[in-house]
Amino acid sequence: MLIFILTFSLISVSGYRNDEIFELAHKRLSTISIGGSLCVIISTVVCPVWAGEDLHNLIALNIEKLGDFLEGFGDEYFKRTGGEECEDDNGFLEGYKSVLNSKNNEESLANFAAWEPGHGRFPFRHPWKLYLKVGTLARECAYRIESLNACLNADIQAPSEFGSIIQEACTNMSIESGKALKELALAIKIMVQPSSADSHIENAKSSAKKLKSLLKSGIWEDVDLLKVIPGVTVASILIDVVTCTEKIAESIHELASKAQFKSAEPPLSPEKLHSGKMQCAKSSQILKCPHIVINVSESTPPSPPSESSSAPKASMQRMEV
Repeated sequence: MLIFILTFSLISVSGYRNDEIFELAHKRLSTISIGGSLCVIISTVVCPVWAGEDLHNLIALNIEKLGDFLEGFGDEYFKRTGGEECEDDNGFLEGYKSVLNSKNNEESLANFAAWEPGHGRFPFRHPWKLYLKVGTLARECAYRIESLNACLNADIQAPSEFGSIIQEACTNMSIESGKALKELALAIKIMVQPSSADSHIENAKSSAKKLKSLLKSGIWEDVDLLKVIPGVTVASILIDVVTCTEKIAESIHELASKAQFKSAEPPLSPEKLHSGKMQCAKSSQILKCPHIVINVSESTPPSPPSESSSAPKASMQRMEV
């Protein structure tokens, strides 16, 4: 476009080269056509950079970062509540922050991807808008994780007595939600149905239900409510995180259905695996056996009445291995 504008200005302004206008315009148009064609061929065939693929990988990476935080949050929080010093590398607790500011990048990549032709794993009319839906839900989960991180670094922690009561349920919710998010991220990355994350979500929901019933029970007797507010805050945020994880899973299921992700191969059950091992063991024992005994026995069937007694008797042989 820049060369075209300069050419048009040059032709319209310069009046002393009227006899070379058509030749100059033909050369410039040829240059523009050749340059534009080379740019399109190089950027789509030789060294392609697809916005759709970048968006796909970005969404998967963001969800994986949320899962990394949640997997390590439970143990980290209750270690600090119990007064233990944490000497491990906690860099995974900071990875979620890039998810909070990814909205503009996701929207620009989605707009570019809508204009791209079908390529590789992404056919024509791929549901790019659903990636924005997943990204929005991931940011909502990241905001709740930001609150969990604030509770993790707060000066006031829940007392160890109350923390020991809610520790098991909170840790299970955090770990199961993190595993579910990492399974969902892997399903997006390799484009398969995210069925493996459903069991982790059910476990997290079961732990959330137990925690709700525990908070509604009579554990508040002889307890200073001002001291247990930090622990109750963490518990309520984790319950919201479980709900957000379930919403993310539903949106990814919708994406997998619209984008026609491959179905994951079902794993072998322990019973089938055990029976297969037994069959293999039996067959190997037979093959390794150094001696095979063959018994040959002869039996003479009764002769029918129509046959003469002088006819030779038929013999039948039977082999047993």
